[in-house]
Amino acid sequence: MHRFVAALLAAASCAGIAQAQTSPPPAGAQDALTLDEALAEAGLSSPSNEAAAAGVRASESARTVAGLRPNPSVSAQSENVVGTGPYRGFGQAETTVTFSMPVELGGKRGARVGVADARIGRAQLDAAITLADVRLKVARAYIEAVAAERRLGIARDQLKIADEALRVAKDRVMVGESSPIDEQRTSVNRINAQTDLERAERAYQVARSNLALLTGRAVNTPLDQAWFERTGGYGPASEPRAEGTLAFAAARADLRIADANVRLARSQRVPDLTVSAGARRLSATGDTAAVLGVSVPLPFFNNGRALISQARAERDQADARQWAAKLDAEQDIANARRDRDNAEASVRASGPALAAATEAARIARLGYGRGKFDQLVLLEAERTLAETRNAAVNALAQYHDAEARLARLIAPAPAVSGDNR
Repeated sequence: MHRFVAALLAAASCAGIAQAQTSPPPAGAQDALTLDEALAEAGLSSPSNEAAAAGVRASESARTVAGLRPNPSVSAQSENVVGTGPYRGFGQAETTVTFSMPVELGGKRGARVGVADARIGRAQLDAAITLADVRLKVARAYIEAVAAERRLGIARDQLKIADEALRVAKDRVMVGESSPIDEQRTSVNRINAQTDLERAERAYQVARSNLALLTGRAVNTPLDQAWFERTGGYGPASEPRAEGTLAFAAARADLRIADANVRLARSQRVPDLTVSAGARRLSATGDTAAVLGVSVPLPFFNNGRALISQARAERDQADARQWAAKLDAEQDIANARRDRDNAEASVRASGPALAAATEAARIARLGYGRGKFDQLVLLEAERTLAETRNAAVNALAQYHDAEARLARLIAPAPAVSGDNR
């Protein structure tokens, strides 16, 4: 009779737990924090985005600086003063005041502006890359928080199962249906379940805290569990191309900067002129005369060829890195799509596997309660059920993580300064 009562209690406990295993946690209806909301809030509060925006402003200011012309200069000098004889004082002084104006030749100013424009485009791409990285980081934190919430629910259910198994084992030992070692096994299993629950609670709290740090707000509301359950239909409609990715655009921007630096190096080979005009006053006679001058550097030691050679080598390096970025982007996209498809297959397989593991655990509980199965069979079935449930959560997390990585990789590059050059 006692065996029959224990079997009924085990069956009732199994029914409630099975329902919890097959049904996702409540989504929290309209109060749930969605991924899109988390991304929007993180975009407003991220210091990385602020730093990238400051970089764009700095490059725009640098463009203004590059367009400025050289400053003129004024010089004054006195000759034939504080000497000997008639030059003892300032009576024979010749004072000259000169106004000098550098004249840039060879298109240096335009070349500098070209480099600055290319750097503005690179800074704008850096801002877009930073935003995409922030979105990926937030998406991963959100995925981890949702998965941690699921794992916490599993750990709580497993603790309930372990409590019930320990109660049944004690009852069976009490009536002499089982060996005391069965009670010890279930006691150890219950301790392990309690430890797993504590770990899951810590992981849950840390995941929530990390998400709160990224979004700039406390995450006290439920997360979108319905979104976590969905798979398929999120990838690009067409085959993604590496040429449109941010990584390739950044490498292309670096190549534009290198091209502009080559033009700037070529312009440096043309010497600049300095035109000067002034007036000289002769103290001895009180007369004043004009002073005109032109100066030009002689490129004896530095004729600019080494600078051009350096710029060309850096341009070749940037060109090679551009195509390396294309290959890397293609490989990364292919790997992300593979991971997503594999995870999606695991998610599809987890449904039947979870149903089978749930049914096996139910049968094992009933059989053990009635004395039909050994306790090791029950513990193995419970272990398999817990692993299957966690594997289902892991598969969903891996799927969404691969989707987030793929979205980051194929994020379209915006139109930036210098694209039409």
